[in-house]
Amino acid sequence: MRQTHEALAQLQAAFPNVPFRLATVAVGGDLHPETPIVRLGVGAFVKELEVALLRHEIDLAVHSLKDMPTSQPDGLVIAAVTRREDPRDVLVDRWDLPLDRLPTGARIGTGSPRRAAQLLHLRPDLNVAPVRGNVATRLAKARGNDLDGVVVALAGLRRLGLEKEAAQVFAPETMLPAPGQGALALEIRQDDKELAEIAGRIQDAATAASVLAERALLAHLGGGCRAPFGAYASLSGDTLTITAMLAEEDGKHIYHVTARGSASNPEAVAQEAYRKLMETNAARLVNPTGGAP
Repeated sequence: MRQTHEALAQLQAAFPNVPFRLATVAVGGDLHPETPIVRLGVGAFVKELEVALLRHEIDLAVHSLKDMPTSQPDGLVIAAVTRREDPRDVLVDRWDLPLDRLPTGARIGTGSPRRAAQLLHLRPDLNVAPVRGNVATRLAKARGNDLDGVVVALAGLRRLGLEKEAAQVFAPETMLPAPGQGALALEIRQDDKELAEIAGRIQDAATAASVLAERALLAHLGGGCRAPFGAYASLSGDTLTITAMLAEEDGKHIYHVTARGSASNPEAVAQEAYRKLMETNAARLVNPTGGAP
């Protein structure tokens, strides 16, 4: 809801005379809060909203971009990507200590294989356990009976005014975020030209180029890549740089690559990063049978 209000405020600022009405739709990821995300599958926080769009029950859906599959159902498009909130991950723990000072065997919760693999790579002694729930629920569990801490997105804390809860903000090179993390996507029906123009007014060009590269790389890996995967792209002038990683689930082996290219062609930068990944042993994580990925 905070994400939706954030996007709505931008739309209302750009079009003060256009009436907008807020509607809520229950999604699978929220209806099954104890089920691991990997079991719910790709699009667990998206599908019901897309069905509502196709049924004309709503006209625009606001998504956390990292929750979205790399392709949309027939008849739907992403009309805009808003300016990205800080994409980094953070550690919240009962001692308010950074990762390298946590006690041996500390119990850290995350529902993300990407975060788990990178945590275990940095601290193999940790007891990494699955955790689900909204930000408030996970923060409560970070200091509860079963966990000593959690790793969550900084964007979520900022949107709730809880940034001070972070014991450590991970640099992207230490903990690569998920593709699209921190960005909001506005999805509409493909034939709704008027709403496409309205939504397009709040698109952030730099964010759009960055997340396009990240999601294009994920698409090259199969869209729903099961191996722990992270990617982060950023712009410096006309140069787009993307760093990506694939990892074993236990974090013993992590493969990092970096690619650069023109910001006007994010797909080409993603293709170069994919080529570099496939030249490492990471190829076996994407396609363990040995055939073409």
